[in-house]
Amino acid sequence: MRIGVVLPQTELGGDAGAVRAYGQRVQELGYRHVMAFDHVVGADPAVHEGWDGPYDVHTTFHEPMVLFGYLAALTSLELVTSIVILPQRQTVLAAKQAAEVDLLTGGRFRLGVGIGWNPVEYEALGEDFGNRGRRVEEQIELMRRLWTERSVTFEGEFHRVTGAGIAPLPVRRPIPVWIGGQSPAAYRRAGRLADGWFPQMSPGQELDEAKAMVEQAAARAGRDPATLGMEGRVSWRGDADELAGTARRWEASGATHLAVNTMRAGLRSVDEHLAALETAADALGLRRQA
Repeated sequence: MRIGVVLPQTELGGDAGAVRAYGQRVQELGYRHVMAFDHVVGADPAVHEGWDGPYDVHTTFHEPMVLFGYLAALTSLELVTSIVILPQRQTVLAAKQAAEVDLLTGGRFRLGVGIGWNPVEYEALGEDFGNRGRRVEEQIELMRRLWTERSVTFEGEFHRVTGAGIAPLPVRRPIPVWIGGQSPAAYRRAGRLADGWFPQMSPGQELDEAKAMVEQAAARAGRDPATLGMEGRVSWRGDADELAGTARRWEASGATHLAVNTMRAGLRSVDEHLAALETAADALGLRRQA
């Protein structure tokens, strides 16, 4: 099981130095990848009455593709989006950006995608919130062709490309696409289409039920469920033994990857986040493995 970290960007603000220090130190600690969330804009609660989303206009998010171009020059970590809200982005441009990140990292990039939950973002980006599930499936199909073919002609329900292609192509052809979500539709989509998936729960009955849906969908699509990756997440709460125990439960559940999340743990600086990750790395045996 490959263990990485969740970049605590909502708590690091806009400090580029903190991003640099974080990326370089987590690599030294033996973590294998950095995961970043995606939100382009936040809703203003003063305008959107009754807003109860987990993020708002005050919450800081780095743009993940640009962020990864920066981290690619500073580390040799695998870089992972979890998730890019793909239907609110132009498909061909997103494919081009992903290809560039893959090139800059030498093929150490996973593109996690999902459909999101925030209609305010969709409105601001000029995209339709209502058909996002159907669009993301076509987007994945088109992106994979753009990553593997010099010239693409494609006509779908939502996209039209006539004799056009990306150059240079990425290192990995195609780039691995992982899917995140919290619904039966998302689990079935992951099984049919994805190279891996991001569960949004802890090990236990709910995970077992979701995993069964993913695997059934994969089998029905003629795919081998054993080839799909699964990345769990464990949150730091100050107890290294508890964190290590949860990591073991994820591994027993079949997780191929795990990310340690230090957000919302009361940590006030990049140094405090890194100190927690150092303790977690020791509990997980990462530096012994390195």
